[in-house]
Amino acid sequence: MPVTVLLVDDEPLVRAGLRAVLEAQPDIEVVGEAADGASVVPLVRQLRPDVVAMDVRMPLLDGIEATKAVLRTVDSPPKILVVTTFENDEYVYQALRAGADGFLLKRARPSEIVHAVRLVAEGETLLFPAAVRALAAEYGNRHARAALERAALTEREESVLRLMARGLTNVEIAGELIIGAETVKSHVSAILAKLGARDRTQAVITAYESGFVAPA
Repeated sequence: MPVTVLLVDDEPLVRAGLRAVLEAQPDIEVVGEAADGASVVPLVRQLRPDVVAMDVRMPLLDGIEATKAVLRTVDSPPKILVVTTFENDEYVYQALRAGADGFLLKRARPSEIVHAVRLVAEGETLLFPAAVRALAAEYGNRHARAALERAALTEREESVLRLMARGLTNVEIAGELIIGAETVKSHVSAILAKLGARDRTQAVITAYESGFVAPA
């Protein structure tokens, strides 16, 4: 089954460009488009996409509020990939904190766009650029530090979280730690449960906000 994608951007040319890039892949299908965030929830319910490529800045309802609405009101919500012009945009970070699964720069190469969609569809974490990591550190808060302390991660789980924060996939983490990919998957599940994180992205944000991982 192909990965299905809903495109949400107020610029028709951006939507057309993303559609052209994604539909050139045999394993990706664009199932719909929207020009504003207010249309996202009804379209997600109707089309049930695997991934929503969501512009972060839109005139009627921005990507942050649209992300919150999807996660709050849709059962088994899709993965949300925030699309932005500037990597250090505070809106991007707020969208990630709201529950987005990663982000994509509008100037990204076609291969990077395809890779990003496939990666979030598989539940992996996109590597955050240094600018976003710095924002996470800047937003460091007691809640994140307390959550990490309560989690009482094992030494191996701490190692896995550090590698997750570097953007490594389960297979890459397995290679780094010389353990099986299924073992890594078990560690990731344990980390999410202990941190009370919705997904890998939320766990990585907690790692940066708490100071457990410093932005490189």
